[in-house]
Amino acid sequence: MDFRFSPEDEAFRDEVRQFLRDELPERAPDRIDGWQFHRQFVRKLAERGWLTLSWPKEWGGAGAGHMRQLVFNEEMAYADAPATDLGSDRVGPTIMLHGTEEQKQRFLPAIMRGEAVWCQGFSEPGAGSDLASLETRAVEDGDSFIINGSKIWTSLAHYAQWMILLARTDPDAPKHRGISYFLVDMKTPGIEISPLTDLAGRHTFNQVFFQDARIPRDALLGELNRGWYVATSTLDFERSGIQRVIGSMRTYNDLVEYARELKRGGRLAQGYASVRARLADLKIEFEAGRLLAYRVAWLQSQGQVPNYEASVSKMYGSELTQRLARTGMQLMGLAGQLAPGSPWAPLAGRIEALYLQSAALTIAAGTSEINRGIIATRGLGLPRD
Repeated sequence: MDFRFSPEDEAFRDEVRQFLRDELPERAPDRIDGWQFHRQFVRKLAERGWLTLSWPKEWGGAGAGHMRQLVFNEEMAYADAPATDLGSDRVGPTIMLHGTEEQKQRFLPAIMRGEAVWCQGFSEPGAGSDLASLETRAVEDGDSFIINGSKIWTSLAHYAQWMILLARTDPDAPKHRGISYFLVDMKTPGIEISPLTDLAGRHTFNQVFFQDARIPRDALLGELNRGWYVATSTLDFERSGIQRVIGSMRTYNDLVEYARELKRGGRLAQGYASVRARLADLKIEFEAGRLLAYRVAWLQSQGQVPNYEASVSKMYGSELTQRLARTGMQLMGLAGQLAPGSPWAPLAGRIEALYLQSAALTIAAGTSEINRGIIATRGLGLPRD
């Protein structure tokens, strides 16, 4: 078994690292959260063709394959580069699978150029883990659909031009079979955005309200009442990235260096066997998480659409990040509670920020409980009852 990448992929890795050294400012929380910087950076990636590396060439991609995409994602995540783009890694691939020719021609070029900003309208106040219980309605009216309801935890809705939306179109059908998937223009009259502030004090999330919002029939992606099956493609793309593991690995490495100089009880923290063992355990866990993500990318490179495998990688990566954050807080003690911006905060307050933000990781993109159910039924073949 050979875990090495090809010489071409390793040369590409070196190219990406040089680009990051040239284009990415020093690591700082406000740099990562800056929206203007984010969009400028995404457009630079688009100019190089890196935003859509694994897309087919016929749609403006590089056709580079999933392993090359994996190398790119790994380097971007380790550098904390703001490279995640909902349009390129979820919306575009979903449109390629389920869209009409007109929809592909309309939406894919703007995504490829890094111009279109998308948000995801799936979760609702009463439908999170049990997403199929959603109640937002889309009622046919001639050549249009009229939308009423609300979505919550909608990341970047206040910046987005478009939304991928799940709405119920047949209230009498079994709940998984009466849902449709729409591509919604956020400028549509009747859409109102209300900001939500997270534990770390950031405005990333929003609640989005729909009141008699009229959208055209050609906003429907895939078949009417078959949107759940389109959505599973989107969710598989969302859960399949290496970013959840590698995004925290640099913080882990920084924490190890911090522990080398930290003193507890009059001696260096690294002198305690319990500290060394915990940090060693985390190192092993990170390597295991990396290989789980590699497996997903390899399956994609073989023309398969990972399902339970993506859930394994997602669940493991999000729970690993929480374990890292807890370890960091325990190691730093009260100093770990100092937020970014404090001159006394160890590691520029990244552990405090990670600890607060990681609380949502086992909820976003499907709770750990939901993903365990997918792994049990689709991976292990266990009965539902």
